[in-house]
Amino acid sequence: MRFWLFIGLLLGLVAPAVAQKIDSIPRTAVISAFPPEWGTLRRGLVDPQTTTINGVAFLTGTLAGKPVLLFLSGVSMVNAAMTTQLALDRFTVKRIVFSGVAGGIDPKLDVGDVVVADKWAQYLESTFARETPQGFVPPVGDHGAAGKVPNFGMIFPRDVFVRRQGGDPEQRMWFPADPALLATARSVAGGVTLARCFGAACLKAQPKVVVGGNGISGPVFMDNAAFRSYAFKAFDAQVLDMESAAVAHVAYANAVPFIAFRSLSDLAGGDPGENQARAFYPLASGNSALVVTAFLKALPD
Repeated sequence: MRFWLFIGLLLGLVAPAVAQKIDSIPRTAVISAFPPEWGTLRRGLVDPQTTTINGVAFLTGTLAGKPVLLFLSGVSMVNAAMTTQLALDRFTVKRIVFSGVAGGIDPKLDVGDVVVADKWAQYLESTFARETPQGFVPPVGDHGAAGKVPNFGMIFPRDVFVRRQGGDPEQRMWFPADPALLATARSVAGGVTLARCFGAACLKAQPKVVVGGNGISGPVFMDNAAFRSYAFKAFDAQVLDMESAAVAHVAYANAVPFIAFRSLSDLAGGDPGENQARAFYPLASGNSALVVTAFLKALPD
């Protein structure tokens, strides 16, 4: 009897602790990647309370009359996935909304526009193929490396394996935004007037909100005209960033509704001169926050 009691105590010491929820109120998680993206949202937060976990500041309160959880994911894919999962483990999150800036890769779009994509893919989830006399050739049996999306030289985009509760691992390239959340975004898109100027800097045309299309993400600040052209054609994508597909992946794995609002701060290599991101971060961030705030206000209580 003492032996089994000892084993039970030992297992209790070494078994991983289950994360405890520290907030029971169902909230909309509103995520941005880095400080320039969340200034407007943070200033609009009513009755903010801060909880810091693993160095990440999580702010609870209300925004546009809705209970929210506001936090920064950190830049790039691993940070975004890790921080999103941390939020899901410790808070009661009923939906995930991403608000931030991005690079535009659709020639029809310009700086300041806000894109709300239908689905997201990880464009550098890929095989770097070896070069042969016949060209670049991916390994035999490589999952998804050939046929779905054309390659860019040695880079062959591929599916990613996903695990979900109650299901077998599956291969996916695209992670969808929630249809109901997209419908809400469409309902408010026409009623938001986006900023055209920031200080003395003004855009040539009035920015617009585009709901629909494809977005892609990868751990790269992309500022290359050739790859921009390839990504637009190969993925039929409008926008490119460094976090959204990772957050969409985590949301899908946890069966939590997801949507991302991305305002263009630059054209990812298609800018008329040097990259415009530093000049237009504030304007683009503000435009994304304007649409997100209208979106939150339109959500059902």
